[in-house]
Amino acid sequence: MDLTSSETIKEFLRKNNISPSRDRGQNFLIDKNVLEKIVETADLKKNDIVLEIGAGFGTLTERLVQKAGKVITVESDRGILPILRRNLENYKNVEIIEKDVLQIPSNLLPVISYSYKIVANLPYQITSIVLRKFLESEPRPSEMVVMVQKEVAERICALPLLCNATARRAGEMSILAISVQFFGEPEIIEIVPRSSFYPAPEVDSAILKISNIKKQTEKNIKKIAPKDFFRVVKVGFSARRKQLHNNLTNGLHLKSEEVKNILLDLGLDIQVRAQDLSVDDWINLGNKLK
Repeated sequence: MDLTSSETIKEFLRKNNISPSRDRGQNFLIDKNVLEKIVETADLKKNDIVLEIGAGFGTLTERLVQKAGKVITVESDRGILPILRRNLENYKNVEIIEKDVLQIPSNLLPVISYSYKIVANLPYQITSIVLRKFLESEPRPSEMVVMVQKEVAERICALPLLCNATARRAGEMSILAISVQFFGEPEIIEIVPRSSFYPAPEVDSAILKISNIKKQTEKNIKKIAPKDFFRVVKVGFSARRKQLHNNLTNGLHLKSEEVKNILLDLGLDIQVRAQDLSVDDWINLGNKLK
């Protein structure tokens, strides 16, 4: 059975009287080349444990169980679950969890930090929440390979202000970009057109890889506690159009001159905005403002 066939997906939907739910982000992958690119990027070995979020009918799940040692897949749609179980009934190395992944306390998942990979075609409406859930608390994965909206992938891989003798680029950072880049190294592997899904979403997608999570997390946590780091980041982004010193002055109840002097001490322009700073800039600033 070809689970990347749009006709197969339509038949599943018709026979079971199911309508794809926009609220659940149900856009089923029907491009075999994209499917193989996800699996190739994940570089799975027979001793790997994979956590998949949003299995759908099992299109990606089936390839994951063929490559990995064990796959734990989370699916909350009770209408789809019986079909998913039938499609995977011949595989012994898969565990299906019938819950909303956001309702499962991270410490109750059957994985331990850095011992597993997340590989998933993420429901668009929960992408940011899922990334932060698994990056900001234990158990963290060693790597993530996920399908997300193209625009979200570009935001996550954004760059800070660049200003030198040969080039200038306005800062493009956001709280989402900072949150992901504090814990890992994101990169866009491939842009995926909307025609690769049924039903087709309104936007294009991207395969996003977040690697070196353990190395990046341990390096940055040694420099600053996450709670101190994100306290300053959230205040800094509280009014995106305002200059950073205004946000910090108002949000942290500090004197304006004190904040300006701290920015200058760190080599930052006093007119800088939150979106212009890199993760390292925020770490340095967070330590100054603890």
